Amino acid sequence: MTTALPLDRLSPLFERFRVRASLFHAGPLCGVTHFDAQPGRGFLHVMRRGEMTVQHAAETGLVQRLQVSEPSLVFYPRPLAHDFHNAPADGADFVCASLDFEPGHPLVQALPPLVVLPLHRVAGLSATLGLLFGEAEQVRCGQRLLADRLFEVLLLQLLRWMLEQADAPLPLGLMRGLSDPALARALTALHADPGRAWSLPAMASEAGLSRSRFAAVFRDALGQTPADYLADWRLSIARRELRAGKPLKVLAAELGYANASALSRLFVHKHGGLSPRAWLQQQAG
Repeated sequence: MTTALPLDRLSPLFERFRVRASLFHAGPLCGVTHFDAQPGRGFLHVMRRGEMTVQHAAETGLVQRLQVSEPSLVFYPRPLAHDFHNAPADGADFVCASLDFEPGHPLVQALPPLVVLPLHRVAGLSATLGLLFGEAEQVRCGQRLLADRLFEVLLLQLLRWMLEQADAPLPLGLMRGLSDPALARALTALHADPGRAWSLPAMASEAGLSRSRFAAVFRDALGQTPADYLADWRLSIARRELRAGKPLKVLAAELGYANASALSRLFVHKHGGLSPRAWLQQQAG
């Protein structure tokens, strides 16, 4: 019996689509603090001591008043307004960062709208948190830059922990697929090499499953067929590279299409009739 090789499920995603953390608060929060929703922006809060109440508007669909009574991470991957009541009143044991996800980041919609996680449940956080709060306590050269990078490390550690939990309540989508060992092998291969001439048998082979079993498990976990997921992944890359100025012809070759027309037809089909050029003009506007 062979042992499965260790698999890095996150690096191919974050190498393609970046997230930038920005520390914006360290220390006490008095009374009620409001955090507004802005396009493309999430939040990662760390409470190392004390307790607080988190409040959401009724239309968000989340619990309207949530009590956080122990040191915890409070993570919003998507724009969602929220209020903190009676947060820690002194010291630098409360830090907050905004998370600006690059447009089209595939993990944004693959995560629950809110993750509240006691710190003690996530092994390996103590070193990162020690450095993070150490930077928050005094101003030194490079403090903000270092704190921002530490928040990005913290985010990756949180996502890694979520993927490793067999009973994690992940929504239908990419994170659920990456948490399945067989699907993760196929998905990671797709992410790393999107231009390969992928067929259903080739994807199933990466997963170590029969074609029929792979197709069924994939759809159950991600809510779409392997072919549709591959097309969406390629289009996510195409949108990113088009915004960066890469020609469609070059992109088509890199993403496994016979010519620019083939990629353009898929683009038009997936964007309500908009050609790549028209879509770029819309984005610029």
